Amino acid sequence: MTDNGACYRSRDFAAALGPIRYRFTRPYRPQTNGKVERFNRTQATEWAYARAYSSDEARAADYDRWLHHYNHHQPHTGIGGSTPAARVHNLTGNYI
Repeated sequence: MTDNGACYRSRDFAAALGPIRYRFTRPYRPQTNGKVERFNRTQATEWAYARAYSSDEARAADYDRWLHHYNHHQPHTGIGGSTPAARVHNLTGNYI
């Protein structure tokens, strides 16, 4: 998820992401933009630059592990100390 900056709407950005689907925040929504910015900062401090990786590929390979920890094991103060996975019902979409 990104804000509506021109750099994120460019063809170069879309080409760099390849098949990755991304979303834009609604314009003039500081609540949403603040959440996106905070998540980006958390990614930078807890995953992307938390330790030295031998390559970009090694960093990318570690992303799924970190994201699982973030969503399933790390308590979030904004949701009363719960994990995001505990707050979202039918997370996998397998149940009606």
